[in-house]
Amino acid sequence: MATFLFDKIIFGPVRSRRLGISLGINLLPTDSKLCNFNCIYCECGWTPAHLAKNNFHSREEIYTKLEAQLQQMREAKKGLDVITYAGNGEPTMHPNFNQIIDDTIRLRNQYFPQAKIAVLSNASMLHKPQVVQALQKIEQNILKLDSAIETTIKLINNPLAKINLIKLTQQLLDFEGNLIIQTLFLRGKYKGEIVDNTTEEELTAWVNLIEKVKPKQVMIYTIARDTPTAGLEKIARDELDSIASLIQNLGISTQVSS
Repeated sequence: MATFLFDKIIFGPVRSRRLGISLGINLLPTDSKLCNFNCIYCECGWTPAHLAKNNFHSREEIYTKLEAQLQQMREAKKGLDVITYAGNGEPTMHPNFNQIIDDTIRLRNQYFPQAKIAVLSNASMLHKPQVVQALQKIEQNILKLDSAIETTIKLINNPLAKINLIKLTQQLLDFEGNLIIQTLFLRGKYKGEIVDNTTEEELTAWVNLIEKVKPKQVMIYTIARDTPTAGLEKIARDELDSIASLIQNLGISTQVSS
């Protein structure tokens, strides 16, 4: 199915269904996905077999382009809710991620002090202290958790490195509630296996883990764009709302997008 890549370092601003008016930043190549996950629903398509890990945009180029865009937006009196690190893969893989976040905070404070900074991450780099330190500095560190069952994580997210759910849970706990969990719900088939993270077993395990981690918010969403594989189904809004109620019953805020 048709997927797409972001062809610029800075994209937008766009109206994000989860974040509001968002200026996107892509730290990753503009001609290829670069990620340590290979999620079956990823709008950027499949992760290449050989990752060009040295093909990141430089810290200096990112700073220059971001400052120019923010200056232009301020002069045009445009609104901005959030500066969002997303793009063609996993942003926290950038070797200068911590310093780039420091640069972004400085520029945000200068041009749009009311705006928040968000990072959409698959939570795979939380073993690196400098990544955790950077995420702790921003308002919206949004970390993926598509299942609380390890075999389902492997099926949906196809991590290119080993996933240990016990270690991941502890890494999430170490944020002491200063994080946002994002979960994409879907069902269907992939390589002959049933994919469904909405079953009673899945939801029970997921809710229990959310209760343990106690994030400040849980973002619940489903497929919105084309996926690299056929046979996947989006979840209806009323079902997403029902799932959200399980988290709201814990006293945790939710945001639902469909």
